[in-house]
Amino acid sequence: MMKTYKVLSLLLSYPTDELQKFLPHVEREMREESLLQEDTISGLVQFCKRHGPLDLTHWQEEYVQLFDYSRSVSLHIFEHIKGESKDRGQAMVNLMEFYKENGMYLTTKELPDYIPAFLEFLSTLPPAKAAELLGETVHVMDRINEALIESENIYNVIFQAIISLSAKKPDKTITREMIKNEKPLDLDAEYEEEPVTFGGEACQTDR
Repeated sequence: MMKTYKVLSLLLSYPTDELQKFLPHVEREMREESLLQEDTISGLVQFCKRHGPLDLTHWQEEYVQLFDYSRSVSLHIFEHIKGESKDRGQAMVNLMEFYKENGMYLTTKELPDYIPAFLEFLSTLPPAKAAELLGETVHVMDRINEALIESENIYNVIFQAIISLSAKKPDKTITREMIKNEKPLDLDAEYEEEPVTFGGEACQTDR
């Protein structure tokens, strides 16, 4: 398992006491694999220093306010690609089957396109394959990164790290088009009924 992808998955997950206690170890884990450049690691260290001493409840509130109330920074890949399209459900099924074919089974209630789950899946693959699959989502990652930069939110350092691992770099023309066509998130519509779920943040693999 590649630690770098796993650690980035953890940093993007809902904050817990366990995650907060792990923050002092992030720099060492990043340097062991040497997949990230020095300036990228430095950004992640600053992220950890900012959130390490933060009251956990306050961090959790910040997380929810940031990621749950804006489509521009949604942590669900198909939210950016499919929006409210009915094709989204089939895309979820296909992704779930792809995970299973490659030995990963989601174990808690979460959608398979949740970016931390996707990163955890990539951590189980060979580096070249992981970078290739990440490249298929790089414009989603770049769109989120641009929104975080605009709001001056330090979570952008995590997305910069993710983008740096991709085999394909984002085309800013495509990113700008995504921003232009993005519809505001209708929270009332989103929560009218329980969405179909297939798994979660915690994952098991047979590797």
